[in-house]
Amino acid sequence: MPEPTIDITALNRDLIAWFAAHRADLPWRRDRDPYLVWLSEIMLQQTQVTTVIPYFERFVARFPTVNALAAAPLDDVLKLWEGLGYYSRARNLHKAAQVVAQEKGGQFPATVEGLLALPGIGRYTAGAIASLAFGADAPVLDGNVIRVLARVFDIEQDVRETAVVKDLWALAERLVPAGEAGPWNEGLMELGRVVCTPKSPDCLHCPIAAYCAANALGIQDQRPVKAPRVRTPHYDVTAAVITRDDGQVLIAQRPVDKMLGGLWEFPGGKREPGESLQDCLRREIREELGIEIAVGAQIGTVQHGYTHFRITLYAFRCALIDGTPQPIQCAAWTWAALDDLERFAFPVTDQKIIAMLRDGGGQIGMDLGL
Repeated sequence: MPEPTIDITALNRDLIAWFAAHRADLPWRRDRDPYLVWLSEIMLQQTQVTTVIPYFERFVARFPTVNALAAAPLDDVLKLWEGLGYYSRARNLHKAAQVVAQEKGGQFPATVEGLLALPGIGRYTAGAIASLAFGADAPVLDGNVIRVLARVFDIEQDVRETAVVKDLWALAERLVPAGEAGPWNEGLMELGRVVCTPKSPDCLHCPIAAYCAANALGIQDQRPVKAPRVRTPHYDVTAAVITRDDGQVLIAQRPVDKMLGGLWEFPGGKREPGESLQDCLRREIREELGIEIAVGAQIGTVQHGYTHFRITLYAFRCALIDGTPQPIQCAAWTWAALDDLERFAFPVTDQKIIAMLRDGGGQIGMDLGL
């Protein structure tokens, strides 16, 4: 990776001046309380600003301090997080709040090293909190910053390679202006979000276009360099809407240490090769809850994509025919009326199944087709 040959002082000055004049009015920028900075940074991981704003505002209204968050049940935190995705963030948020409240007197560490010791905080988030909330001279490196640096310095290597990421961190650290890390870091991230975008960057209105090597060469659309990703795998998954005579439905809570941990779902699982959907569902329910079911009519299908795979979820109406549910491969289970399901936090896929049930007039126990 080439060493910077541009005037770093001038680069710092022009970007910080642009950010001061054009910074978006976002709710987490109105108060540099470390709790609010931390909360916003966790929510903004893998999530667009426009999506985060209403979640952030609801979260702060419900949990105005780190102590309030620490004292809340995890189920309440997950419910408020419902729909934001990447639920490990919410679980780690709750864990970290408890560490800060119980072990640090409600005060966040002011250093990168201290912040890194908290659950769910990596190098980027630690640098963002340290620089924005405490004024520390710490760098940040997220997708937006990588894109800006790759273009400004015409980085030809694959920015996903470990050695290149290490060099990018070193470059980001060299660029931090002493005493102004906060506005510099936020300016870089804002530039990548609204000007130096992945496609069709607005170089005409870029405050640092004069320093950009890729812009000078006309190859900004070719930076950053990324190797093609492998094909995303796809899985067929089943879900059982098991009802009893009073119309209540059986739901199960996922183990906290697994994907989507702590969320509630209609029980089921992934289809194995050569297995029918119905056989898959009977096997999964037996393994998860220790009961036998009869599989009835299909309710519908849900397509959904996660970070590393995609699924097609097939939901079926089912009836319990033998046994009493046991939490064998789930954290807990319960029977709930359709109107009571809103009290539980569900993944997006299961929320869509609930919507299908509501669209059917709420008769979740009818038309089993058995």
